[in-house]
Amino acid sequence: QVQLVESGGGLVQAGGSLRLSCAASGRAFRNYAMGWFRQAPGKEREFVAAIVWSGGVTYYADSVKGRFTISRDNTKNTVSLQMNSLKPEDTAIYYCAAGTSAQAMVKMGGTDYWGKGTLVTVSS
Repeated sequence: QVQLVESGGGLVQAGGSLRLSCAASGRAFRNYAMGWFRQAPGKEREFVAAIVWSGGVTYYADSVKGRFTISRDNTKNTVSLQMNSLKPEDTAIYYCAAGTSAQAMVKMGGTDYWGKGTLVTVSS
């Protein structure tokens, strides 16, 4: 079992930045691919970014490529999402997930554990 707790959400103006963090506890964190997903009001949950267990390969949704950066620290059992140049359309609840395949996460698969989410609101 893996427990995931997100933090760092909040209200920010368009063009601003936020850094989300996800703290993991339980089974060996380094064994898991990690991902960030989001769900906007009235929309389905969608993939944002994923990172393989070593941190050596990352994947991004086209909508965030060049603005968001995913990273992980296996010594601290954390994964982060640096979000720059935020847009109102980035407003959503952001979820951290752990799973077997970062590549599968791109297609909304490969996830075994989810956090409860943190709200990001971007004002125009």
